[in-house]
Amino acid sequence: MEYLYLVPFAIAGTLLASTLALVPALHVYNIAGIFILFALRAQNFIAPDELAMLLLGMIVGYAMLNTISAIFLGAPDDSTVFIVLPGQKYLMLSRGYEAAVLTGIGALGGIFILIVLTPFAATIFGTVRGIVLPHLHWILAVIVVFMLMGEWPKGGDRGKTGLARLWDAWKGLGAGILTFILSGILGIVLMYKSPVPLENSFQNLLPAFVGLFAVPWVIDNILSGTEIPKQHISNTFDAPPSLIARGIFSGALGGLFAAFFPVVTGGIGGYLAGHATAQRDDRVFIISQGASKFLYYVGAFWLFFLPTTRITKGGMSGMLATIYTPQGPGLYYVAVAMIAVCGVLAFFLLLGYARFAIWLIQKVNYRYISFATLFVLVALVYFFTGLGGIAIMLVATPIGWLPVLWGSRRMNCLGVLLVPITLNLAGLGPTVAQWLRII
Repeated sequence: MEYLYLVPFAIAGTLLASTLALVPALHVYNIAGIFILFALRAQNFIAPDELAMLLLGMIVGYAMLNTISAIFLGAPDDSTVFIVLPGQKYLMLSRGYEAAVLTGIGALGGIFILIVLTPFAATIFGTVRGIVLPHLHWILAVIVVFMLMGEWPKGGDRGKTGLARLWDAWKGLGAGILTFILSGILGIVLMYKSPVPLENSFQNLLPAFVGLFAVPWVIDNILSGTEIPKQHISNTFDAPPSLIARGIFSGALGGLFAAFFPVVTGGIGGYLAGHATAQRDDRVFIISQGASKFLYYVGAFWLFFLPTTRITKGGMSGMLATIYTPQGPGLYYVAVAMIAVCGVLAFFLLLGYARFAIWLIQKVNYRYISFATLFVLVALVYFFTGLGGIAIMLVATPIGWLPVLWGSRRMNCLGVLLVPITLNLAGLGPTVAQWLRII
């Protein structure tokens, strides 16, 4: 009963994030960073536990609802880019609402997984961390190799000459590798010599992610003049329990892997889990990505509350850890309860917001929505990171455009994270930065 006063803060965070999640490419971490800075300057305004629950509600609401802007407004980030492809397919088949509901079902499954793991989490993750911690550098290197190998040569049977057929086979693969290399170099530059002002350094990656993932997609929507068909809002969905269970299981593997391992995002975790479980069905894929995305964001914050084996992995927990340390098992179980309550609330909000998004795209020309989205993206980057951030976004956008033009995986843009962190874990980061004459 002593923690009941924290419930309104968690619910308020969910309601706030539910609104923010509708703004294309506005990440919950951007707003959370502002809240944490405010808490530092006004320590009597909100207590540390209250701030933690507010942020918990925000990340639960965001993890459930950011699918809306990704599917209907076409501005994905690193965790939603995999949902967008089958989600857009559903959208063009008049089933966008169903795609949004399937991701929400996956997220509800993620909540169930967290509840089941709650009593054993400290033992499981504490043991695993002790085993893998000395080996993170080569584990991440293997993930990188697997990602690039996944860009296997396609085609090769079109063209009158051998050289033409070689180009047909390797153009997508070459674009994928080039995307990874260029985004990796950008990541190294941002780590050692970012043009973002020091006071806004906690938003350092915002302009890069907007340029790599969101802007190319929105510009493509503008140039293509996509016409969205009339959407059907169904009271049922075509997904039997066995298929839902498969999707949740696969998503749980990827999401928990991403929540635990540094640098690995929900998109990468879902991609690896999809290969491990041999997914082929679009419905399984969408459900699994909903679970993976939810567990990636919320699971990483959940691990921060572990009473005996606290795990801090960047993101929300990394920012909050600078000013706050949760105390005692009671707060841990309260956090789990709030994840469940806020997750269910966010799911029902998802149903309403999906209907609103459908109404919007049917009333307003999709090209106008894309123009408005582009304006919002640029404004957000300028607001949070200034002209230095705009410069980063302008450099990142052509890199993010390569996969769009050549049909390679957009996941290769995550070289912006994987390359500098892997090099640093291996002790090679400063050496490579010197080769590039950055330091």
